[in-house]
Amino acid sequence: MDSVHDMGGMHGFGKVEPEDNEPVFHALWEGRCLALNRAMGAIGAWTIDEGRAGIEQLPPDVYLSRSYYGKWALRLQNMAVARGLASADELAAGRALHDAKPLKRKLTAADVPGTLTRGSFGRQAPAPARFKVGDRVRAKNIHPPTHTRLPRYARGHAGVIEAIRGCHVFPDSTAVGGGENPQWLYTVLFDARELWGESADSTLTVSIEAFEPYLEAAA
Repeated sequence: MDSVHDMGGMHGFGKVEPEDNEPVFHALWEGRCLALNRAMGAIGAWTIDEGRAGIEQLPPDVYLSRSYYGKWALRLQNMAVARGLASADELAAGRALHDAKPLKRKLTAADVPGTLTRGSFGRQAPAPARFKVGDRVRAKNIHPPTHTRLPRYARGHAGVIEAIRGCHVFPDSTAVGGGENPQWLYTVLFDARELWGESADSTLTVSIEAFEPYLEAAA
């Protein structure tokens, strides 16, 4: 979706400034936030792509003003309410006020290590790959109203297939509850000047991973 979260190539935000000796968590609540979000995925409350879409739906002023885990906390609240796992009055009260909604599964202490392990998203291909290594392709200039993994800066630009990464669950589909809809995934290599114009460093290239529905053949 076209939202402020898609910041690649945007001007005015400065460079990334790594924090020296950055701790895993800056506060105890951040670790708890991570645990709760992981638990929601482990019990099947939502998929990783639905979770990403939940953050993308935050208003721009909220997205830009919150920390990394601050966004996770808001996503958790919003999605828990949307799925009937909690209510707004319970969040305000800080405790349960209503009967709990049955869950698909319950977590035990033995399940905890597995919540930090990401499963495989590779799937059986429904058809042969359309493109091969060396093919020249163009990223479609799409503007979906929902989640997509195609960055805005690559849309409409031509590149070359650098590698074929197999067939995988299609995030654009699972993010909206549309099923796995497996699609071929490619690494596409772009020249910096193709993306950023003649003033870009001619020695630089950018590689992105792009699903087949994002691409079309380029002359």
